[in-house]
Parts: sequence; C-alpha cells; structure tokens
Amino acid sequence: MTTLSGKTALVTGSTSGIGLGIALSLAKAGANLILNGFGDASTVIAEVEQFGGKVGHHPADVSDPAQIAEMLAYAEREFGGVDILVNNAGIQHVAAVEDFPVERWDSIIAINLSSVFHSTRLSLPGMRAKGWGRIVNIASVHGQVGSVGKAAYVAAKHGVIGLTKVVGLETATSNVTCNAICPGWVLTPLVQKQIDARAAAGVDPQQAQHDLLAEKQPSLEFVTPPQLGELVLFLCSEAGSQVRGAAWNIDGGWLAQ
Repeated sequence: MTTLSGKTALVTGSTSGIGLGIALSLAKAGANLILNGFGDASTVIAEVEQFGGKVGHHPADVSDPAQIAEMLAYAEREFGGVDILVNNAGIQHVAAVEDFPVERWDSIIAINLSSVFHSTRLSLPGMRAKGWGRIVNIASVHGQVGSVGKAAYVAAKHGVIGLTKVVGLETATSNVTCNAICPGWVLTPLVQKQIDARAAAGVDPQQAQHDLLAEKQPSLEFVTPPQLGELVLFLCSEAGSQVRGAAWNIDGGWLAQ
C-alpha cells in the first residue's frame, strides 16, 4: 500500500462525489488533507478525520484566481504547503453551440480549466523546493473525444490534457510528476439526474441506467470514486514515478471503441 504519511494533499471540489472519494483514499494512505468546496463541510471533515491525519477545509471559489491564491496561502500557513495537488473541481452545462449561454461558457472554462492552471502554477514552486510533488488532474474521456451539447466541457477537458502534457514535460527531470485521469461515466449526483430524467419519462430506473451506460461504456458498469482514488494513489507511489504527462483512461472501454 502506498504510504503518504507526512504528505499534504489538496483536492479541489472534494466535499462530495469524485473529489471526496479521492480525498478518502489519500487519507487512508496517511496523507493530511485540505478539502475544498462550498457549504458546511463539518460532516465531510469528520469523515476524513477518522483516518487520523490533519484535515482542513478552504471554501475557495476556484473560478476566482485570487481565492485560489488565498487557498494556497492557507495551505502553506497551516500545513507547510501542498505535496499532492488533485485538480478535481468541475461543472457542466449542456446546450448546442449556437444556444450556449456565454456566461456558462465562461464559468466552465474558469472552473474546469483555468483553475487547474492557477492551482498548478502556485503549487509547483513549493514542490520543486521540497524535491517531490504529484499533480493529478481529473480530466475526462471528454478530454479525448467529443459529445454533442457539451462544447465548453469538452473544450476545457481537452485543455486540461494539453496543460498536463506541458507540465509533465517541464517537470520531467524532477521528482514532481503531472498526469491526468480520464474517467468515463461515474455515478455522481449529476449523472444520477440524467438517469432520473429518463425514468421520469417512463423508463424503468434500472433500464434507464443500462441505456445510459450502453450508449458509451461497454462494461455497462460505472467507474467508482474509490477506483479513481486508488489510481491517484498509484500515481503518487514510486511505481508511478515515471508516468509523466499521461492521460489515463478509466472508462469501462469507452475509448477503446
């Protein structure tokens, strides 16, 4: 098992869903955790604290570079900096290009792409100074293929993979690595809403779930947050030290088609 005792991980968008699953995996491996997300985080903090590490929370809105800077300053002040950065925060909106609201485009690019740049640029100096660091960007299969109605999301996730490659190259001779993980369908609240919408139209809920998966994911099974957390742990391990600038698919065969 990867041991991360003494390391501090910052996971953006980690008060629920994929981010929380990754945070729990890191905490189980001994890392201290900085959680990020809106609202009352007390329940989530308690859930992560059970593994014994130090846990903090910063409510930064990652669409705002100034708040990202405040979050990284908090990490330096309270935890001595960030050793593992997981850029996970993301939002979605579905509409045809000609109907896509400009403000929604701007928000998705800011949260799904620009925040990755700002968190990375602010974390890298400390990682270089310590001589060790891991940056893991949660991209998507939509970083490599398109889907109708998802122009901003697809553009942002393609950008995340491009940024990952550049940072991977720029850190290639150091003990800092940067990689992207590309999940397929994960049963998050957002995906559950899509299943519920199909069920509301008269489709049996189990059939609605099957149909959603069958359209894209050959395994007919969802990727789970714990599986994503285990992949993050691998990338943090010595075994993952020469995985650099990669876009790692975990998608039930979606991109093999």
